[in-house]
Amino acid sequence: MIQPFDDIYFMKRALQEAEVAFGKGEVPVGAVVVFKNQIIARAHNLTETLNDVTAHAEMQAFTAAADFLGGKYLIDCTLYVTLEPCQMCAGASYWTQIGKIVFGAFDANRGFTNLKTTLHPKTTVVSGVLENECALLLKRFFIEKRNLN
Repeated sequence: MIQPFDDIYFMKRALQEAEVAFGKGEVPVGAVVVFKNQIIARAHNLTETLNDVTAHAEMQAFTAAADFLGGKYLIDCTLYVTLEPCQMCAGASYWTQIGKIVFGAFDANRGFTNLKTTLHPKTTVVSGVLENECALLLKRFFIEKRNLN
């Protein structure tokens, strides 16, 4: 049976990226950018690896997607990310004019929703896709990190 290309399918791909981040000791957030049902960018957090606070999964994905498309605007693209984007990433999404953002787990402290960060007016948002799976990976990461210290 052929798997349909829907929000769950692409969020599972973002979760695979989050697992890669987990394996590197990075906060396990993964992202993919999709254009016409094709993944054009895959990314995960690299803040520790690159010693760069801006190296969030979304930022890495935006750069890769823009490079793939040959332009800075992602109007007809969808960002799938395992954690609600922070203020910085939501701001960057505004400038990319991304068409849609789909995220998994909510971030009550740093997420753009509670911080009331403005997205591009044409950007649509879908939240809570595979929320439990995304949240559990983050919880597992921080439990293991605390137990190591």
